[in-house]
Amino acid sequence: MPERNVLGEDLQPCGTDPVTGFYRDGSCRCGPEDAGLHAVCAVMTSEFLEHQRSVGNDLITPRPLWHFPGLRPGERWCVVATRWAQAYQEGVVAPVVLASTSERALEVVPLEWLDQHSVDVPADPGALD
Repeated sequence: MPERNVLGEDLQPCGTDPVTGFYRDGSCRCGPEDAGLHAVCAVMTSEFLEHQRSVGNDLITPRPLWHFPGLRPGERWCVVATRWAQAYQEGVVAPVVLASTSERALEVVPLEWLDQHSVDVPADPGALD
């Protein structure tokens, strides 16, 4: 059975440039090996990246041993749910792609918080007019 997103639908890919996810398959799916719960598909901002570095989670510096390229603003990445929640509580939150955020994120982060920072495009983009 496919993993679901926070909207109750099939989990959509988060990002492939760079390839994200605990399993480095572009998805924020969380299996039993993912103790950190890399469930939130977040769009990186300079502020979020600097905040994460300041709390000991350096997402900027490449780590080739872990197949981690280092991130830049605008890139999507599956972040650990507790780290995203921490940033939210400290006022330095990254935008979220709900369709690509695993329902497992709801074990840590309220849907209301994620929804407040959603950057999803609606099914009918004409509704934006």
